[in-house]
Amino acid sequence: MATPLTADQLVAALRGEDVRVVERSGWRTRNRNHKGPWGPVNGVMIHHTVTSGTSSTVSICENGYEGLPGPLCHGVIAKDGTVYLIGNGRANHAGKGDGDVLQAVIAERSLPSANEADTDGNTHFYGWECENLGDGRDPWPTAQLDAIERVSAALCRAHRWSAASVIGHLEWQPGKVDPKGFTMGSLRGRIAARLKGKPTGGQSGGGTGGGSYTPPPFPEGIAPNRNSPSARGLQQALKDTGWLDRSVELADNYGPLTQEAVAGFNRKHDLFSTGQPYDPAIGRRGWDLLHRLAYGS
Repeated sequence: MATPLTADQLVAALRGEDVRVVERSGWRTRNRNHKGPWGPVNGVMIHHTVTSGTSSTVSICENGYEGLPGPLCHGVIAKDGTVYLIGNGRANHAGKGDGDVLQAVIAERSLPSANEADTDGNTHFYGWECENLGDGRDPWPTAQLDAIERVSAALCRAHRWSAASVIGHLEWQPGKVDPKGFTMGSLRGRIAARLKGKPTGGQSGGGTGGGSYTPPPFPEGIAPNRNSPSARGLQQALKDTGWLDRSVELADNYGPLTQEAVAGFNRKHDLFSTGQPYDPAIGRRGWDLLHRLAYGS
């Protein structure tokens, strides 16, 4: 049980864990505090968005939709690991869930099955929406999972909670399935391991600072040529959008991992240059979209 972090404290906690932060305009005063209490806070709740595309996802989470006004969370965790702060205070993310689960979170013990919806979770949980279709097939890139781990650990450190204070929406409310594609047990294991060490960032490290995030420049030798991307340029853009693991070395040819990443990107965006369901060719429209998603222009 704790007093919610202030906006400055939240940013400092995230940057202290080396989280890449984007502070969206107005996030510090965007909340639903007029509809109910915000705090005491007892834990962190993880969701998936059932959306595609970072820009539209952030917009939906900021503004909400008919029947569910925004903000729908405190922050959006994008596929590339960037964390967009959109709300500070009460948010429409948890809804009513099982009071027995809340008591277990407070006691930091094993969770019972959620079989009731009798307690307002929007009062008690920080909420993080993670960009994913939630169909069990949409990938969870390494950068995104790492950011979910870091965000959760940052809040746990700030409040002196253990990893047991981090739960999924599916563990809170009967009938929910999010997050789908990884287990909360595995996530809590990663958070617990991180909490055993010291924070990896600093008060000014890791994040991008107030204002908009500017993507890093292309590595040396990689030209952002939208018309004719080099193999290395394509691979870097795939990495920067979460389609290709960052551990894959840049190369001058299209290896199987790059081809698989391109094929997945094409399937996701219905871009089939060759007309085949498995299409490892990027194509002009595909490269234009990939470049825009990675670098904003």
